Amino acid sequence: MSPKLFFLTLVSFWIIWSGYFDPFHLSLGAISCALVYLWTKPQLSKKPAKLSQAIQCLIQFEKFSFWLLKEIVVANIDVFKLSISPNLKTKIEPKMFSFKTNISSESGQFILAQSITLTPGTVTTRISDQEFMIHALTKEAADALPGDMEKKVAGIFKEVKS
Repeated sequence: MSPKLFFLTLVSFWIIWSGYFDPFHLSLGAISCALVYLWTKPQLSKKPAKLSQAIQCLIQFEKFSFWLLKEIVVANIDVFKLSISPNLKTKIEPKMFSFKTNISSESGQFILAQSITLTPGTVTTRISDQEFMIHALTKEAADALPGDMEKKVAGIFKEVKS
């Protein structure tokens, strides 16, 4: 992806997700996007993508973002219900577990790890050689991983395994 297109994509996502349109916030967003670009430039320059592939990846990522937002809301409701439950001690079953992912790209693993951590009730504690170590608050939260989340992240990066 060309540097200008990548920067404009970052800025457009920032504007869409931030909701602030005044000069102060727009300039802060542009500065933030420029810093992100500079920090990720070495990673991005490894394998240039065709414009059509980049656009498709961005569309898949945006679809995933809305799906993840829904999952975060659902998990928040579950954790809230759990926290006000009269028999809290019997419902909380903290568990550490690991799973090996099919996602080989560092970017894909990063997005999966952050998505797990953003979802209330689960935290990614370590990634090593495609193996994720996760802490889950309940058995249900542990049983749901990697599941759909891994499949959706793999779909962004076209790493879907049969």
